[in-house]
Amino acid sequence: MCKKMMHYKRYQNWNRKGDVFVVCVDEETGYNHKRVKPKLFYLIFLCLVSFSFFVAPQFFTSPHKFSLLYSVSSQGGGLISNKSDFNACSSVFNGSICCERSSIRSDVCVMKGDVRTDSASIRITLYRNNDNNEYALRNLDENDGVLRHEKIRPYTRKWEKSVMDTVDELDLVVKGEHSRIHQKCDVKHDVPAVFFSTGGYTGNLYHEFNDGILPVYITSQHFNKKVVFVILEYHAWWIMKYENILSHLTEYPIIDFSSDKRTHCFPEAIVGLRIHDELTVNSSLMGNNKSISNFRELLDRAYWPRIRSLIQDEEREAGINMEKHVSLSSFETKVVTAEEKQALKKPKVVIISRNDSRAIMNEDSLVKLIEDVGFRVEVLRPQRTTELARIYRVLNSSDVMIGVHGAAMTHFLFMRPGSVFIQIIPLGTDWAASTYYGEPAMKLGLKYIGYKILPKESSLYDEYDKNDPVLTDPNSVNDRGWEFTKKIYLDRQNVRLNLGRFRKRLLRAYYHLCC
Repeated sequence: MCKKMMHYKRYQNWNRKGDVFVVCVDEETGYNHKRVKPKLFYLIFLCLVSFSFFVAPQFFTSPHKFSLLYSVSSQGGGLISNKSDFNACSSVFNGSICCERSSIRSDVCVMKGDVRTDSASIRITLYRNNDNNEYALRNLDENDGVLRHEKIRPYTRKWEKSVMDTVDELDLVVKGEHSRIHQKCDVKHDVPAVFFSTGGYTGNLYHEFNDGILPVYITSQHFNKKVVFVILEYHAWWIMKYENILSHLTEYPIIDFSSDKRTHCFPEAIVGLRIHDELTVNSSLMGNNKSISNFRELLDRAYWPRIRSLIQDEEREAGINMEKHVSLSSFETKVVTAEEKQALKKPKVVIISRNDSRAIMNEDSLVKLIEDVGFRVEVLRPQRTTELARIYRVLNSSDVMIGVHGAAMTHFLFMRPGSVFIQIIPLGTDWAASTYYGEPAMKLGLKYIGYKILPKESSLYDEYDKNDPVLTDPNSVNDRGWEFTKKIYLDRQNVRLNLGRFRKRLLRAYYHLCC
């Protein structure tokens, strides 16, 4: 299983094999595999127990919360504390900072009290009273009044050094009360702030939802819109693209941290985003037991006002067109209407079409096959500029979504629970297809059907000898590194479906919906 986790860049996980913990990491980061034997764990445990006897009083009265025991997430989402992540820093004292750093996926720091921004220094400062801090008073001059200093890159791919190095790093400092006279508030807010970055892999639909939108929901939904979002590496197009969703998470204007030079003051700040697993929400880690279904309900609320507007526009346009064709006989009109009504009774299939690599080369024949089985079909060709509300409308009204593995499969989030998701799995993408889309789709309540193509269904069959490992042993190719996976299986592979074989998947979907 460890080898499978090496197949795709941008992923790290912790597995348990018997009594040995194995961490699998991206080959490109240069990290090593680490195996910790049971004896070492036992010794570490004894040390921690001994440590607790000596420092227990100080530890449990300190505002800094540390997790000493860990467990592997049952969702495969990485190392998490044995307590739910949502309450790791839930009891932060006024005037203090608490940082959660136990998760492999992201760091999160909570600052409570007099919090002020300083974009010029890429810094957030928390001011607190020094009266009862004798050590701080003795060291104010030599430390420039800094009582505590933390650093954080507020992005949810903590394990991936190559991309994290591109994310702005924030300095979080705690200073004494006297220092605040040098930093006056320009804008004073009476609600908390959540700081996060829209850098990294933003621009890819999967990463925009997995690394951004879902973590924003997980981190902020409990504020019931009474929260301000402060964004590092701000992109106006990202705000416009996700405005429908963001407006259901905050009722305040979003702040561009780098460009807004004013000092913003908050009573509390969460720096960084919490993330659970691939494209999902783990209810056991949410203080109010919210789940991916609740996120799906939020999408409904976010997009339906715009969809209703689109429908009204179409109805007005249809009315105009009808007036232009008044010469059409009433008999002909009734025939057309009857045919349309009959067609609407059939379950609807939407094909997510690709124009570049991993395209379905016999797409027209596939459409005909789907119609022969008893479905009506719509081919959706989303572009980077396609309004998400339009895509949501199409998929929310469909019964089956079909597509080849890739970022566009993130659109399964737009499907109604109970509908069917058929993912076509090209050579060399088995594990990623299941991990990133198949398993999350089932958590959302979809019927997931994977269709793993045979070598003859791949365009690579025409490029390589039939005994070449590229066709016969994709795992061995993936083991050579991400660059080989990307170059061969992602960028250069198309599929020509065996329609007789694929028909069986369509029948499974049809019987699931109709019987």
